[in-house]
Amino acid sequence: MSDIRLIVADPGHFHAALVQKEMDPNLSAEVHVYAPVGPDLADYLARIARFNTRSERPTRWQLEIHAGPDFFERMCAERPGAAAIFSGRNRGKIQRISAAIEAGFDVLADKPLIIRREDLPVLEAALNAADERGLIVFDMSGGRQEIIADLTRLLCHDPEVFGDPVAGTRADPGVTMASTHHIMKQVAGVANPRPPWFFDITQQGEGLADVGTHLVDRVHSTLFPECAIDYRRDIGVYTASRWPTIVDAAQFGRVTGEAGWPDYLEPWVKSDALEYFCNTRVQYEIRGVHVALETQWNWEAEAGDDTHTAVYRGSPARLELRQGAAEDYRPELYVVPAADVSGALERRIAALQTVYPGVGLAGSGREWRVTVPDALRIGHDARFAQLTRRFLDHVEHRRRPPSWEKPNTLAKYYVCTEGVALSQG
Repeated sequence: MSDIRLIVADPGHFHAALVQKEMDPNLSAEVHVYAPVGPDLADYLARIARFNTRSERPTRWQLEIHAGPDFFERMCAERPGAAAIFSGRNRGKIQRISAAIEAGFDVLADKPLIIRREDLPVLEAALNAADERGLIVFDMSGGRQEIIADLTRLLCHDPEVFGDPVAGTRADPGVTMASTHHIMKQVAGVANPRPPWFFDITQQGEGLADVGTHLVDRVHSTLFPECAIDYRRDIGVYTASRWPTIVDAAQFGRVTGEAGWPDYLEPWVKSDALEYFCNTRVQYEIRGVHVALETQWNWEAEAGDDTHTAVYRGSPARLELRQGAAEDYRPELYVVPAADVSGALERRIAALQTVYPGVGLAGSGREWRVTVPDALRIGHDARFAQLTRRFLDHVEHRRRPPSWEKPNTLAKYYVCTEGVALSQG
């Protein structure tokens, strides 16, 4: 084991535990946890205990718990490790990240880093400070490790298959994307409880500010991979709307374990049901390409899990990500031609064999599905392990993130926070 030691700060979201689902040779087994006493800490400790006692590949985490109301001040003063994990309440997260950078920590932070447009300058200052101090700041964008995202990006930049991106219009965008998440779900094989504050949009953020960061990241990294995006010049956000998912008292009690509504949710409780404003539509333009995104939260999936769909329009063909019943609720990539691209597509898929062995094609000239072997697919939890390894590699070797990461992080959060502000009127 390496001497790199993790510090976990106020782990209010299950993603903090997922970072530790597997042991890593670059990481010490000793982990220091700084948090207030309460149910969030108890839930985190229970998850780590399950990882340590499972029958297959049990982990060996040794937790040192530092609990109390002054936990964050103690963390910055004591510094028992080099890398701090932030995954919890989103309001005020960027201020704590800024303080951690000031104290000399590398940071792995769960999305979203900010949920309000007013905090974009604070985020920019924090990223600048990390650069000046030679510190590593990673935003948890686990979706980048997903193979369908890789294949979409590669086909999107094949001029014989995709051609040029269709700019589209506000009424008929060049890119459309939607995600549907579920409040009641299972994570790592067990029912996933939600803390009551999860439903407070002033703490958790609305849907676009939270899970919407993945959609925006996917659009930008697909259309403009490894290119710096300047949100001041390259992006215009022009319309957004929001609507609530209704959560009744019984559902709220089932997922939180609470017997009643907390006082801070009262502004959104109508007739003993919560108006949870977690759904957003936004339309914007990036470098001339019109984009429409939608994030939605339902109560519970009737079948499958969270879903993601997308359409990228190119001049001779469009790329479609589907994840419905026909796909058995697994993400699948389709190529839908408007011209004859069969030869070019077959050549591209053949060329990918060295990197993605076993990838193939199914279908005919009307449309093709890009077939992906199960061995190349990794799930939500496994992507966190990959992301953690990348972060630790940067920390161990003091390798700074690519130069385009900082402007693109700001561009992503500009779209999300500006969209939320516009949707609120």
